[in-house]
Amino acid sequence: MKRRRFIKKTFQWGVGLGVLTGLYSWQIEPFWMEFVHVKMPLKNLPKKLVGKTLMQISDIHIGNSFDYQYIIDSFKEAQELKPDFVVYTGDYVSYDNNEQIIQLQEVLKHVVTGSLGIIGVLGNHDYGLDYSEESVARSITKSLEDVGVTVLRNDAVELNGINFLGIDDLWGINFQPEEATKKFDATKANIALCHNPDVCDLSVWNNFKGWILSGHTHGGQVKPPFLPPLLLPVKNKKYDAGEIDLEDGRTLYINSALGCLLQVRFNVRPEITLFELMREE
Repeated sequence: MKRRRFIKKTFQWGVGLGVLTGLYSWQIEPFWMEFVHVKMPLKNLPKKLVGKTLMQISDIHIGNSFDYQYIIDSFKEAQELKPDFVVYTGDYVSYDNNEQIIQLQEVLKHVVTGSLGIIGVLGNHDYGLDYSEESVARSITKSLEDVGVTVLRNDAVELNGINFLGIDDLWGINFQPEEATKKFDATKANIALCHNPDVCDLSVWNNFKGWILSGHTHGGQVKPPFLPPLLLPVKNKKYDAGEIDLEDGRTLYINSALGCLLQVRFNVRPEITLFELMREE
């Protein structure tokens, strides 16, 4: 009888713990955003930019899969930090139809801006269904440009002492990375933006040295303690989240995403990254 009671209690505790974990993963962690602070040493960084901040926001996934009022609230909180540069690294929508363009425009009324520049690139979901609708990419690009975001589609721009290179998405229909990387300038401070970190393993970089900011992985969204994420949408499974030294003069940073495709997260909190700019000696 004692053994039966023990088994029954253990089962009840297990069910209770499972229910609590499920509720936490569904209703708490997907909306428990954190600001992650990272030092960013850059070669050739102008002295006037030392100590300035660059904020990365990625994968907001506006659509019907979760309550995106949370994204607006996060934007308002991020604005209070008054970043100098803001970069957006793709997947602005979870596209089903043109309703998402209207939803995105509502969210972009609260866009986080940088006093020295706002740059963005597109992600795979910004190309609509099957990642193949150029009209959707154009609509999203225009929506971003209307609120002051400079969208780089395989291009580069120098803003206030930093050369930003922006690569279109690897899975999309406009992936022409050499058009951006040919504008790498070794005499300047360089930051590259590309949504999918798998691009780092391609021979398209034109001897680029500097930081590469990506998203796409969401950090896996679900990561068992002491184990790697269960699912990562990349070939290179080392590319999960955070700072990665590529050991060739490039440093990759993968943002764990502010939004989510499905409203579930465990041990991978949503993130806005705040980089402090430093001179690399």
